[in-house]
Amino acid sequence: MTVTLADVAARAQVSPATVSRVLNGNYPVAASTRERVLKAVDDLDYVLNGPASALAAATSDLVGILVNDIADPFFGIMASAIQSEIGGPGGRAGGERLAVTCNTGGSPERELTYLTLLQRQRAAAVVLTGGAVEDEPHLAAVAAKLRKLSEAGTRVVLCGRPPAPDTGAIALTFDNRGGGQRLTEHLIGLGHRRLGYIAGPEERTTTRHRLEGHRAALAAAGIAEDPRWTVHGRYDRQAGYEATLELLRRDPSLTAVVAANDSVALGACAALRESGLRIPDDVSVAGFDDLPFSVDAVPALTTVRLPLAEAGARAGRIAMGREEAPPGGITTVRGELMVRGSTGRPRADGA
Repeated sequence: MTVTLADVAARAQVSPATVSRVLNGNYPVAASTRERVLKAVDDLDYVLNGPASALAAATSDLVGILVNDIADPFFGIMASAIQSEIGGPGGRAGGERLAVTCNTGGSPERELTYLTLLQRQRAAAVVLTGGAVEDEPHLAAVAAKLRKLSEAGTRVVLCGRPPAPDTGAIALTFDNRGGGQRLTEHLIGLGHRRLGYIAGPEERTTTRHRLEGHRAALAAAGIAEDPRWTVHGRYDRQAGYEATLELLRRDPSLTAVVAANDSVALGACAALRESGLRIPDDVSVAGFDDLPFSVDAVPALTTVRLPLAEAGARAGRIAMGREEAPPGGITTVRGELMVRGSTGRPRADGA
């Protein structure tokens, strides 16, 4: 037999309206009354009619988290931190919310599909993580979706993603340019003048910004960039391995390799070792992000630490309305240079 709202009200000895207020979280209810209602819900195993409730309340208990690849620690760390902040008082069904992680696989089409589905489900909040695809029609389509979500009452937060003006989205951006510049300045300061760079996919904002920082450091030091020194690839270990072999083929005299992220840097290290080169004695290697394994690499990776967990947690709190949005709706999160054993002075014949 189906348990009804009236059954819960009778069990808790309150009115059906009070039960509705507790479950919808849209009206203040005394703590003792709330606890009595929630106990009755548990005792009777009452299931809220989610779609009907969402229609009545304008939004649902659903929170969407969009990631490029959940298997990548960069996205996994942020998604976990976001989800840790989305529960608690204030939501419907006793304050609990359902987090759905949407894995786009880097597909622009899938990103739009997930945004459409979340719009149809009247999601309470949507958090988009990581860089954006630099394609004007796609950016316009995403902006239109974000605008519609915001207008419908969904909180939209961009975490580690460039701002989306005039959409109502709050942006917590990473200073990828500044981090890339400081990393290359560190290597130049050690004496390196021939630096190979393994960039990510060309269409990604993160790729362009980190590469711009690298090139700014070269230009400031008066180092002419050789076109042979830059190779684009995926943000994974295999791409780093293959790109490093290609860089060595193009210019065996390189004394440093700067990788788009730490996973790529690990692949670079493997390729250098298999080529009979020592790190950092023959070639220095640097990464980006400071993922958990970076300090355990041998030697430990010099990298730029992005506060992924902290940024994700803040994005979650803002999405839930438990923390004020930054002034102007945008804030930039700066990375910290972590100097470790994978970088050193170039060998005497390579300076």
